[in-house]
Amino acid sequence: MRHGGAAGRDRDARRSVITEIGTSARYLRPRQSAFERRARWRSDLDGRRGARAHRVEAGETHRRLILIRQPSWPLAQAHTQDKQAACGIQGNDKAMAIQSSIRANLYKDSVSLMRISQVTVARTGVQRVTLLMGTRSNKEFLQQAGLMSPALESAKPGDIMIVVADDAPDKLAAAEREIHSQIAGEEPKGGSTEAAAEAPPRSISGGVAMADHADLALISVPGPYAAAEALKALRQGLNVLLFSDNVPIEQEVAIKRVAAQKGLLVMGPDCGTAIINGVPLGFANVVRRGAIGLVGASGTGLQEVMCQIHRHGQGISQAIGTGSHDVSSEVGGITMLQGLELLAADAQTKVVAIVSKPPAPDVQKRVVERARAIGKPVVICFLGGEPAASAGNVHRTSSLEETARQAVALAGARQSGGDEQSAEQFAERVCASLAPSQRYLRGLYSGGTFCSEAQTIWRAAGIRARSNVPLAGADRLADVEQSHGHTAIDLGSDEFTVGRPHPMIDYGVRIERLLKEADDPTVACVVLDVVLGYGSHPNPAEVLAPAIRRAKAAARAQGRELPVLCFVCGTGSDPQPYEIQKAMLADAGAEIVGSSTGAARVAQAIAGRMAADDNATGRRVMQGGER
Repeated sequence: MRHGGAAGRDRDARRSVITEIGTSARYLRPRQSAFERRARWRSDLDGRRGARAHRVEAGETHRRLILIRQPSWPLAQAHTQDKQAACGIQGNDKAMAIQSSIRANLYKDSVSLMRISQVTVARTGVQRVTLLMGTRSNKEFLQQAGLMSPALESAKPGDIMIVVADDAPDKLAAAEREIHSQIAGEEPKGGSTEAAAEAPPRSISGGVAMADHADLALISVPGPYAAAEALKALRQGLNVLLFSDNVPIEQEVAIKRVAAQKGLLVMGPDCGTAIINGVPLGFANVVRRGAIGLVGASGTGLQEVMCQIHRHGQGISQAIGTGSHDVSSEVGGITMLQGLELLAADAQTKVVAIVSKPPAPDVQKRVVERARAIGKPVVICFLGGEPAASAGNVHRTSSLEETARQAVALAGARQSGGDEQSAEQFAERVCASLAPSQRYLRGLYSGGTFCSEAQTIWRAAGIRARSNVPLAGADRLADVEQSHGHTAIDLGSDEFTVGRPHPMIDYGVRIERLLKEADDPTVACVVLDVVLGYGSHPNPAEVLAPAIRRAKAAARAQGRELPVLCFVCGTGSDPQPYEIQKAMLADAGAEIVGSSTGAARVAQAIAGRMAADDNATGRRVMQGGER
């Protein structure tokens, strides 16, 4: 089957809804092993109803994507405890009323809870909705955020902790009713034979019984239980994508070793992105199939590289996520090394690209040695690591854009030309409208990899930036709520996401920070990433564009212009069309740059030009040329 035009053929293919993504594990049903199949898949995201899985029929091949709810506690016992409390915290400089309660004996994964939170805020107008499972770590997060109350102390890991907050106490009851209504609406309706037949299975073994040729499970349960569920899947002969985080490192090592002994693969824990045989898992974009295989410990890094490859007319054979801890010394790069072997053996894959933060030195050595031995060209990007020379079949890169371009070139394809301005030309045009006080860069990122890449590029240019996730040897931001000098913020980090959806889903925190930066007369430009694809906000430009207009208007009212640089990580086939998103942002006054790398370099050029102008002004003052 040819890969060209696959997205278009998928749109025309007949589909039938199997079941709705609700919680924990999903299975691919193939006819052959994981890297031999050629059926095309798609999953559609409906931002109002959540994600839905579809079957795509291609010729005589019929494959199913099954979603399995995997609670460890009987839903029949679910009830709401009559425990509520009200207290006050400071938010937005006002005292907010808080109401807390527990929904006992009901597990839902973070994606479901995020969706319920988002819908509740939209429908009721309440300022904040926090839904978390009652684990100890989640209670600690609530404590840190000032949202913990005595009513939540008795919550168990299998209970949902519900917190709603608003300046207007009358909104709290309405918000809580909406939350319980949504939870009830997601539960399977009982009492009929048809409902019983459609009810999803409650266990991995039940899922395998429904899809007896399944070979991959996507698992998202609380961290303390994730390894146990992964072992159940491995015993059933299933590969695993483990979306769960907060899994103890020794458990990660154990399940990955069991998988390796069985010839299976564990992607994760904390693996948010993968594409296996064209099936997008977690946060992923719609890209064409092709000859370039990816493996990486970076979710948004994988997304940006695959989107850049797609824009150059090439496609992805497989994209294997490893999880953020895989390249640590403790884990030893087990999944990354397995991924290299799988891609080496995959006939469709002609070029391999690795995207990751710098591995531990011993792991890096093993990965590079394995890459040299697989017999295919390998591009390696260890963002933020020490520069290394290319040798033999291993090609070293230092940015996401360079990684994509190198992979495309090694695949024997001509790279698409661009008509974008150079970073210096861009900076010259932007700086013409800036005031002398505007010297500092502010990167507000939803993707941690984008934040790391910007710091890497800025540091190479002599720009000292602070961050909540600093590179090795860089300065940590003293107060994550307050930028200082050049600042790059990962808004997807724990300190910003406790009790809130990820910023790729909910733009509220980033919009607040953008407006705050607009009031700072020293800011030369703000950099924003906009990530499209499955799992992300259904229409990010719709909520971000008005905020950009407000920020620019606020700066203009103070006699300044505020450049806002945006790059969009996505493709024209994503549920949120790429060109439309760019046009909406540009119409709001954003400066659109074609890649994460390009945005960081334009920002670097702006900072360099403003610093040079400032130095020249200082020299003129000393020489009496300006008073």
